[in-house]
Amino acid sequence: MRYLGLDLGTRTLGCSISDETGTIASTLKTIRFKDSMYHELLPQVKEIIDEFQVGTIVLGFPKNMNNTIGPRGETALEFKKSLEEYLNIEVFLQDERLSTVEATNYMIQADISRKKRKKKVDSVAANIILQTYLDKMKG
Repeated sequence: MRYLGLDLGTRTLGCSISDETGTIASTLKTIRFKDSMYHELLPQVKEIIDEFQVGTIVLGFPKNMNNTIGPRGETALEFKKSLEEYLNIEVFLQDERLSTVEATNYMIQADISRKKRKKKVDSVAANIILQTYLDKMKG
């Protein structure tokens, strides 16, 4: 079974996909959408699920550093509910604190230009979110 990792932003959705064994996550793509128009993403996520035969979605859950849930966390909870209703698939939340910072640091260390980093940061963050979840599941 494959897993789909998602990093939800205000105008982008970073996507990553696992291998069939659920061991290794790989970046997939970044979907751009109009500011806060999350419902536009549902058919596009369905296409990915159908294409890759995804069984589970892992959605980044942006919590505050003090472990409280702020406005971005509330948006993630609403998107989780929309995904589950629209796709009839289980969605797990994965703490994503600092995943974008970590993704940016990886790309800086790899000497990727600022312009290219901007295009890739969301899918790399989704990859970190998904790999963290997969590692946690493997124990």
